[in-house]
Amino acid sequence: MIRSDTNLSQVTDFRIFTEPQQGATYDDLLAVALTAEELGFDAFFRSDHYLKMGEGTGRPGPTDAWITLAGLARDTTTIRLGTLVNSATFRMPGPLAISVAGVDQMSGGRIEMGLGAGWYEGEHTAYGIPFPSLGERFDNLEDQLAIISGMWAAGDEPFTYSGKIWSVEDSPALPKPVQEGGVPIIIGGGGPRRTPALAARYGAEYNRPFSSVEDFAQSCDRVRAACETIGRDPGSLQYSAAVVVACGADEAEAQSRAAAIGRDLDELRQNGAAGLPGEVVEKLNTYVAAGADRLYLQVLDLADLDHLRLIGAEVVPHVN
Repeated sequence: MIRSDTNLSQVTDFRIFTEPQQGATYDDLLAVALTAEELGFDAFFRSDHYLKMGEGTGRPGPTDAWITLAGLARDTTTIRLGTLVNSATFRMPGPLAISVAGVDQMSGGRIEMGLGAGWYEGEHTAYGIPFPSLGERFDNLEDQLAIISGMWAAGDEPFTYSGKIWSVEDSPALPKPVQEGGVPIIIGGGGPRRTPALAARYGAEYNRPFSSVEDFAQSCDRVRAACETIGRDPGSLQYSAAVVVACGADEAEAQSRAAAIGRDLDELRQNGAAGLPGEVVEKLNTYVAAGADRLYLQVLDLADLDHLRLIGAEVVPHVN
């Protein structure tokens, strides 16, 4: 929870969410993570992409999500760290389980992992990564979730799983994460059928990114229904929204922050959380009212640390 002497937010937590594929070094990400930690944000998250999106050069180039988080695990002390979300097409499930468990150990148990089917074909072709059909990508995701969660939950007996895409036989299922029960898994997306079912079966959290409040609420309802179908308490999941933020102390500063990320401020007021602090508070409160336990605040200008300070001081304490 953001530190404040009065009027603390009632939202479970606030997380800073970055998109380093747009152009960021490790030092850029570390500066944001340390500032977020200093301000009392609950978590620092990053995307898992290998190619820029939209305008810009993307220089100096992408960074690998888990290599970055391993560094941050050692260079931060209290803030939680994670991905929103890893692409299941990028990695094999067994080695991914090993990597994430190792980073969890390095952090002292502060890691969370989002995992999704993968969608950005351009980054696959740019870096020689196979890009299967949508159905195969979801089969891949389902096998990976079963294997990774199964390995982390397995006891002393060898772990075996037979799937459509991936199978493991007599795995020692080591190493284990520090966190009891394994690293919390976040399932994200707006799919109407398989995504809710996977969130209900494997997720500690369901995330709907960059959607209207109405779509967020409908997606959460589908996840709750999927939980009830398999006999899981829908309240045992966290429900979260990701929202791009461009906040300014005055109109000119808000306009400048929107322009710095190549967006129109009025468009961001409609589709994100933008404008003066009061406007941003009002927009974020609509997600809270629709059932968001957590809010991922996407900040795209990683050099603008004063943006984080303004959000921490003038926005977060008033979201309830």
